[in-house]
Amino acid sequence: MTQSQVNLSSQNVISVVETIRRSANYKPNIWKYHFLQSLTSKYNKEEFVIQLNQLVMEVKGLFVQETCLLKKLELVDWIQKLGLTNYFQKEINEFLESILVYVQNGNINPNVEQNLHVSALCFRLLRQHGYPVLPDTVSSFLDEKGKVMRKNSNAGGDAKDVVELLEASHLGLEGETILDEAKTCAINSLKDASININQLTKMVHALELPSHWRVPWFDVKWHVEQYKNEKNMNPLLLALAKLNFNMIQATLQSEVKELSRWWENLGIEKELSFARNRLVESFMSAVGVAFEPKYKSLRKWLTKVIIFVLVIDDVYDIHASFEELEPFTMAFERWDDKEVDELPEYMRICVHALKDVTDEIAYEIGGENNFHLVLPYLKKAWIDFCNTLYVEAKWYNKGYIPSLQEYLSNAWISSSGPVIFLHSYFATMHQATNANHEIGDFLHTCEDLIYNVSLVIRLCNDLGTSVAERERGDAASSILCYMNEMEASEEKARKHIQDMINKAWRKINGFCLSQVASVEPFVTQALNIARVAHTLYQNGDGFGIQDRDIKKYILSLVVEPL
Repeated sequence: MTQSQVNLSSQNVISVVETIRRSANYKPNIWKYHFLQSLTSKYNKEEFVIQLNQLVMEVKGLFVQETCLLKKLELVDWIQKLGLTNYFQKEINEFLESILVYVQNGNINPNVEQNLHVSALCFRLLRQHGYPVLPDTVSSFLDEKGKVMRKNSNAGGDAKDVVELLEASHLGLEGETILDEAKTCAINSLKDASININQLTKMVHALELPSHWRVPWFDVKWHVEQYKNEKNMNPLLLALAKLNFNMIQATLQSEVKELSRWWENLGIEKELSFARNRLVESFMSAVGVAFEPKYKSLRKWLTKVIIFVLVIDDVYDIHASFEELEPFTMAFERWDDKEVDELPEYMRICVHALKDVTDEIAYEIGGENNFHLVLPYLKKAWIDFCNTLYVEAKWYNKGYIPSLQEYLSNAWISSSGPVIFLHSYFATMHQATNANHEIGDFLHTCEDLIYNVSLVIRLCNDLGTSVAERERGDAASSILCYMNEMEASEEKARKHIQDMINKAWRKINGFCLSQVASVEPFVTQALNIARVAHTLYQNGDGFGIQDRDIKKYILSLVVEPL
């Protein structure tokens, strides 16, 4: 055999190897175009707006009529749980400020006997609304070691009180070890508490995932069912909750139909068939971040962003050869159409589509006058995202398992958190900080928040997907990095990752307490970004597997009315 024949043979072998593609065997999309276009609701008519406004006015009267502190606290709590906070923000703030002075003096109200339920509920509501209260009101129901409830708290006899303590304990800050002890104490006490069926349902719900870590809008239907069984259930509030949910569902149906038409017309699904086609799951995630009707544009942007996060992630993790990834990454780095000419067709399609979507979003945010100010931020976020995915691909190609710290220094960005945060910023804060230097200053101020929420996304993702990824032979996750670095079992690694999630949440809570009211919408969406991650990955890969828990959420949100 001649040398030229050997070279030709080698080239053919390389060519064959390069065309072999890995597959994650993702199932096809279950939400078909024609089904989505068939969604209809009667609740988009003007007559329901009139009904809703009337009910809101009547419920506002309850704040004046109700004089019992506990009942008023529970009214505020149920308004939040039923997704109605936006209608009563003024009344809620006035009430909470009226009791704040008593709490800060160590007594909720001089005319009310202290009990665990009132104290824990009051603490939780004040912390949720950004009031800097100390945990003294709940710590007084633990003994000196913080291990056992005092007998006069009746903790063992009433699971409702203990569940409230458990929920309050998740609003802790760094260094508030008393709340960690309260959490442990609450969990232990629930084992011995006398429980009826309604309390059991709430207990299981809180133990599976605390309300502070749940997406509020995803839980509205569940809370409606619980509220029906409440001793002090108010028919007006229940009617308002049902009507509000159905009206917002009608709005969401219209939006998902519009987005499905966009995705259908984009026409890239076939060329990118290797990737997860998850339009509706992406929309569900966007709704979790901001369900309010006024954030329609944000939901549209985030749906498109998350779709391309999934596609690009699958390019790097699954489909592309390593040799293809450097020019693919450079195509984003330079953001120039000339850079894509030499790429495989599926990569060219991906780059062109993302650039078009990013330009479109930048124009919608900045208009003709400020488009040039917005686009550089969006471009940088995508470039950073792709660069971190390329780092992970290089590790995988070398068979290198980094330390946990090295992994996380890259993975918090590859979680897509910074990309999502940026779009949330432009939806909530851009009008207040539209000068170029002010955008950078604000984002710099929020660096710790963005980092810790992104960390929650990454670690929840790893806990939910690591088993399937390891079976596929994907790149190392935080669990494998910790196991390799510490020579630990998978069980110990998972516990360590869960502890890291707990610590990240304490830092997130601390940031939220330090902010002024003007940034409240942004902070709320930041919390919801982390909460969506818990929902998606609580029982596995929410994007990879469509026909389990996430399907139920989608049916509830956009298909089945109350």
